[in-house]
Amino acid sequence: MTGKFKRFRVLTEFVEFIRYNKKWWLTPIIAFLLLLSLLIVITESSAVAPFIYSLF
Repeated sequence: MTGKFKRFRVLTEFVEFIRYNKKWWLTPIIAFLLLLSLLIVITESSAVAPFIYSLF
């Protein structure tokens, strides 16, 4: 790995794991968890937070 792509090493290893072991069912779970964490980070300090919290 070159210095430019070292930060993506975990991502590339995860993709290789999915391809090699044929664990394609993990893809939607990981995508959902990433979207949920992104939603939490974005609404953490915004004016939209009270509206998002009322959905849950």
